[in-house]
Amino acid sequence: MTTRAPLGIAAMGLVTPLGAGAAEVARTLFEGTREGLVARDDLCAHRTVRVGAVTAELPTIGSRNDALMRAATEQIRDAVAGAVDRHGPARIGVVVGTSTSGMAEHERARQDRKRTGAWPSGNHYGQWELGALADGVASTLGLQGPAYSIATACSASAKVFASGRRLIEAGICDAVVVGGADTLCSMTVSGFSSLDAVSRGLCNPFSRNRDGINIGEGAAAFLMTRDAAPVQLLGCGECSDAHHISAPHPEGEGAYQAMRMALEDAELRPQDVVYVNLHGTGTPLNDAMEAKAVFRLLGDAAPCSSTKSMTGHALGAAGAIEAAFTWLTLHPDHNPDGRLPPHLWDGQADEGIPQIALAPPGARFEQRGRPAILTNSFAFGGNNVVLAFGSGGPG
Repeated sequence: MTTRAPLGIAAMGLVTPLGAGAAEVARTLFEGTREGLVARDDLCAHRTVRVGAVTAELPTIGSRNDALMRAATEQIRDAVAGAVDRHGPARIGVVVGTSTSGMAEHERARQDRKRTGAWPSGNHYGQWELGALADGVASTLGLQGPAYSIATACSASAKVFASGRRLIEAGICDAVVVGGADTLCSMTVSGFSSLDAVSRGLCNPFSRNRDGINIGEGAAAFLMTRDAAPVQLLGCGECSDAHHISAPHPEGEGAYQAMRMALEDAELRPQDVVYVNLHGTGTPLNDAMEAKAVFRLLGDAAPCSSTKSMTGHALGAAGAIEAAFTWLTLHPDHNPDGRLPPHLWDGQADEGIPQIALAPPGARFEQRGRPAILTNSFAFGGNNVVLAFGSGGPG
């Protein structure tokens, strides 16, 4: 087997319900807060729901999805410009993930048309095309390499890391901008509500009282290169168990396979993992299968947490946002004390599932050697992606 060289994650930008930018998000992430989960009554008919809403000021461009992505990519603009100077714009690619694109704008346009009989001025189908997100990033940053969007529901912006890596390993690109964005809209909130998958209050991952998810929004962007960096992509595990269109395999077979593949790809042992960022949606079936998969592979040794209890589930952007949280956790400048994102819940364990090590507030990872972290993303249709990140060189 050919040993793969790690890829450096040279820069990261993000905007989430926890705030915008590495410094602000690191503070709120490691402290642990649920203030970003707010009550809204305009997203689901006859129901008030808690959602993870971005309150940071956004650029005034295109759709809100585009604006979220622009806010994240602006934070890595200087690093991307350096890569362009070094390699040229045609050697820098873009791979981003989303699920709703500009659906929120389309919903408002349809309401205007229903009320007035005409589409509002400025309304254009291109605002909610899935490919618009990648095109917008490439245009904003002046990049001319391959640019495309991935839409595999909740694993979309985790898959971008594997796709971007393939572009670099194939010699097509010298660097790739990867990430994702998704936006709150009625279609997703109402859709998950119709599946009885939305929590009546705050989501409660892995609790015996869990009753569903909170939907969220946000964006994250990264520059991935061959060069050394303080945080590196070590491995990727991708599989599709295709168990059911919406329900996960009850024993977590696909989740386990993706986690094991990520470790093998990164040439890691289970004992090398110091933390797992769980998919952890708070739905009964997802949490049960993920607990089984994590326990089967890692036992109860590695601390774990679901950051969706702070941000909500950002769907197509969740993988990138949680990769950004992993980046912050590993980065010595943003987390010199090795703090872990806490698992926020009611503390009422579900005795019917394996008891994995959920990280309490104040938990820290063991800083031995070069620590490795797994971040899990599992989507409808059994589309599973697990990423392995580790500490690298100075960059």
